[in-house]
Amino acid sequence: MTNRKDIQCERAVGQGPCRAQEVLGAEYVERNVKAADDFSMPMQEYTTEACWGWLWTRQQFPRKMRSLINLAMLSALNRPHEFKVHVKGALTNGCSREEIREVLLQVAVYCGVPAGVEAFRLAREAMQDTTRGREAASATAVSGRSCRRGTGFPGAAGWS
Repeated sequence: MTNRKDIQCERAVGQGPCRAQEVLGAEYVERNVKAADDFSMPMQEYTTEACWGWLWTRQQFPRKMRSLINLAMLSALNRPHEFKVHVKGALTNGCSREEIREVLLQVAVYCGVPAGVEAFRLAREAMQDTTRGREAASATAVSGRSCRRGTGFPGAAGWS
């Protein structure tokens, strides 16, 4: 017999690819899936299920707050690639440049000035990339899709 928690978990995991696409962009998600091979696909599946399917679908924090928390943690952990990806996601989730700046100032105080300086540098690069991407999208009049079916990870509910 399936209980309510199992059903909720199954629904959330099935939303993982869509939630990742909404925050990070469909092209980014598709590029990562295509780059995965037999060795790395289990990590892709785990990330989709745990991060995007379970955590990011919880209602206790809005996406904006989750984004700001991620920026602080990724700065503290010195994960530059993921940090830049999540700066772009934070902007997508409605975080302002000022809110991101405040988080990074807090990082500098609690994690050290070098961590703060690096986070500011990376955030500026990501914001510039985002601005260039928006300008390019406007110029080519890209449609407003946020989540495309048929993309995602093997085994994810509702995705092929």
